[in-house]
Amino acid sequence: MKRIFLFVLTNVAVMAVLLITTRILGVDRFLTANGLNMGALAVFSLVIGFGGATISLLMSKTMAKMSTGARVISQPQTADEAWIVQTVQRFAEKAGIGMPEVAIYEGAPNAFATGAFKNSALVAVSTGLLQNMTREEVEAVIGHEVAHVANGDMVTMTLIQGVMNTFVVFLSRVIGYAVDSFLRRDNESSGPGIGYMVTTIVMDILLGFVAAIIVAWFSRQREFRADAGAAQLMGRKQPMINALARLGGLVPGELPKTMQAMGITGNLGKLFSTHPPMEERIAALQQL
Repeated sequence: MKRIFLFVLTNVAVMAVLLITTRILGVDRFLTANGLNMGALAVFSLVIGFGGATISLLMSKTMAKMSTGARVISQPQTADEAWIVQTVQRFAEKAGIGMPEVAIYEGAPNAFATGAFKNSALVAVSTGLLQNMTREEVEAVIGHEVAHVANGDMVTMTLIQGVMNTFVVFLSRVIGYAVDSFLRRDNESSGPGIGYMVTTIVMDILLGFVAAIIVAWFSRQREFRADAGAAQLMGRKQPMINALARLGGLVPGELPKTMQAMGITGNLGKLFSTHPPMEERIAALQQL
């Protein structure tokens, strides 16, 4: 709750700074005269920016199970399933969090953690991970996912996404109104015109790319921290190094877009990648 409060407070403070800056520069008076209510826009941006991100977070466990076909292990049916549950429980106790739901799903090597609350999260591993890695390596991957939960990374990334969404919505509409006002003829009625609509769409796309780059950068930093967390939970770093080295030689399992940030591997371009290159992650662990 403290993390949520601080991020919401930060976002409100940022919006206040934007409003004050536009007022000092006289931009708000210019735009208000042409039909834009800056206060209403700020509230609208906050609601839109955080609304979708919050709903996505609250539904994350359900959507993850549906999109990957993950089966929650309520009663272990095999020795492997029993070992996975025991490993998650041991790490959860060591990390000081509630026992997550544990699931397994069919697919290439990968794993993920998700959930709105660290004491009721979900940790899932793929069958491909179990088939292509040693138990010690799988244990390290599980430790990585439990570290994500203990670090509150799901909430952190959702709130960062909410902040970015708010900026995109606010700035694109301010720029849209400014462009529309310059293009408008004196005898035209007030209110948004074609210039506003086109500019807003274009800026939503362009600023959305910038926001995605920023969110991806934050995600990569959280991956380094989760790797270190796995090493700490296991009491040594070599198993995590071995796991990353092996994963670097495997074809990573595809995860739904909303789950990629919490998975163990990623395969997007450098700027938009939610995960650092394996070589960088291994080097960071070796320097611990």
